[in-house]
Amino acid sequence: MSKTILHIQKSAAVLLLLMCTLLVCAQRDFHMTIGNNLLYDATLTPNLRVGLKLSEHWSAGLTAGYRPWPTDEATNTKWRHLLLSPDVRYWLKGVNTGHFIGGNLIYAHYNIANVDPIIYKVEKNIRRQGDLGAVGVFYGYSWALGRYWNIEALIGGAVAYTKYEAFACGHCGKKLKDDKKVLLMPQAALSIVYNIPGRPRKPQHEPQPVIEEPIVEPQVEQPITPAPEPVIEQPVVVEQKPEPKTVTKTIRDTLYVHFPWSKSVLNEDFRENRETLQRIIDVTRESAINGNMTIKKIQIVGLASVEGNTAYNERLAHDRALALKQYVQQHIDIPNEKFEIVGGGEAWDWFRKQLVENVDQRPDLKRAIEIIDTAPNVNNRKWRLHVMNHGQTWEYIRRHILKNQRNSGYIIVYYEDEEQQ
Repeated sequence: MSKTILHIQKSAAVLLLLMCTLLVCAQRDFHMTIGNNLLYDATLTPNLRVGLKLSEHWSAGLTAGYRPWPTDEATNTKWRHLLLSPDVRYWLKGVNTGHFIGGNLIYAHYNIANVDPIIYKVEKNIRRQGDLGAVGVFYGYSWALGRYWNIEALIGGAVAYTKYEAFACGHCGKKLKDDKKVLLMPQAALSIVYNIPGRPRKPQHEPQPVIEEPIVEPQVEQPITPAPEPVIEQPVVVEQKPEPKTVTKTIRDTLYVHFPWSKSVLNEDFRENRETLQRIIDVTRESAINGNMTIKKIQIVGLASVEGNTAYNERLAHDRALALKQYVQQHIDIPNEKFEIVGGGEAWDWFRKQLVENVDQRPDLKRAIEIIDTAPNVNNRKWRLHVMNHGQTWEYIRRHILKNQRNSGYIIVYYEDEEQQ
């Protein structure tokens, strides 16, 4: 039975490592760390931990330690062992920044004699050879030392099961007994960590933030996908820009709706949705019964916040746009060719505008605006925003600025009003 348990723990460790590797390979925001536990070095055990970033707040790693000496079988004192320990960590502010908690599995094969054992109290002159499996939890903190280096401290505990053979002395071959134990083990680490590819360099010349004016939708027969003014306080924005020298004028109604966080299900009772959705139906019905007004196009744009995985956010934004289209068609008979579905993806323009509006309360947001303006790569931009000011700026952004971005989408109705001269 004990052998079965140990084999299950070994298999679980390997499976966990493979799953983490697959998750990392599937994402584009690659970040890896290589660390060495200095406390483990003090026991003359060479060791290494390889860590991989899984998402904004999650990472996984594998620690290995191997102490082959003394190699002379006649030596009475020995502490040979091989240790493997996969782990998963949750970082409160972002991977490799500040506080983290986690759990790990531990497997060790050991041959110990004539030393003060850590895992159980026994007489020194008896040699013990066996296997150990454990499940542990821990808490830690990581300090950034520059672009590439961190110092990391960790403390925790584990529940272990071990089965071993006991021999008469450190080098004798006479077997005394088979034994097994369940015990508590401490965990501790003080590690030096190297980051790959490293944190982005600071620009040599700090650029001045460029505050862009909102894009005004051009009045053309087939308008390009617009970037709407992200106004949450007023769900309905109507712009009327008549062309004095033409008979037909194009009118734009921008109507905002909201979705639950990380969902694409449209709920009429969520926030101000019921009022806004009724306005959508009223506008389209009015155009249907008014002989001088015809719907030219209904453009539906889904949005997602700048948090999390970019590919997931793009899919979420597109699904939100489809959900809003289905809602409109359920209430009004409008052919598919009148709709233009746009997955707006991550709302970076809106996010930047919100930062500008909050600079007076948080001057450090100026640096966040500069990062958006100077980092064209989205994953690199997110990483720099997360780690700036040791994660404190991003924590403020997450709590006070992104709450509306996490559930947004909008519909724009273009229709033509035929005026008599």
